[in-house]
This record gives sequence, structure tokens and C-alpha cells, in this order.
Amino acid sequence: MNFPENLKYTKDHEWILLDGDTATIGISEFAQRELGDIVYVEVDTEGEELDREEVFGTVEAVKTVSDLFMPVGGEVLEFNEALEDEPELINKDPYGKGWIIKVKITNPEEMNDLLDAATYRKNIKA
Repeated sequence: MNFPENLKYTKDHEWILLDGDTATIGISEFAQRELGDIVYVEVDTEGEELDREEVFGTVEAVKTVSDLFMPVGGEVLEFNEALEDEPELINKDPYGKGWIIKVKITNPEEMNDLLDAATYRKNIKA
């Protein structure tokens, strides 16, 4: 499985890429494989300020629905609208075209609490 070194990860399997004070967030390759074929993504928190670990949306797969959790606190700036017509982009390209939201982070220090790729990899093999 692929876990890009330039990303940070959560125990709930979200990834985050920070660019200045804007973060792009999605779910890891491990998470999308565990979920199976993703058929729907719902994010109705655009424009809202959310705290770390709050639910920002859901991903629906053929067999289950899973909550999506904020890796860091911030304002949800944008939802990847391509997922409305092609939710399977998360399965095909979880770290690229399958990103889910962009967030303006409010507390950059929260990034220090996230996992690097090596630690995340160890956690999912435990």
C-alpha cells in the first residue's frame, strides 16, 4: 500500500496535506480498500468552522457508511465537487483526484499531533 511521505495521517485514516494555512484532506488508501467501492460522499459542512475530530462528512460504500473526521480544526473552504458525479475517484486516486475537502486551519500546532507515514503504516499493521 502507498502512504506518501509528504502527508500526515490520523488514527481514523484521514490524510492531510498542508500548504500554508490551507489543508487538503482525504482518506488513505488503506481506508478506501477497507470500505470497498465508494458510491456516495456527503459533505454538508462547507463554510463551517469545525474542531479537530469533529465529523465533517460521510463516505458511503456498498456495504457501509463511515464518518469522516477533521484531522485539525478549521473552516471548511471547499468540497471536491467531482466526487458528486464520481465518488469512485477516492478508490482510484485517494491522494490525488480523490481528495475530499480543503480547510483553512486555525491551529497549526495540531499538525504535530498527527502521524507520519511510517508511524501510520505501523499502526494499521498492528
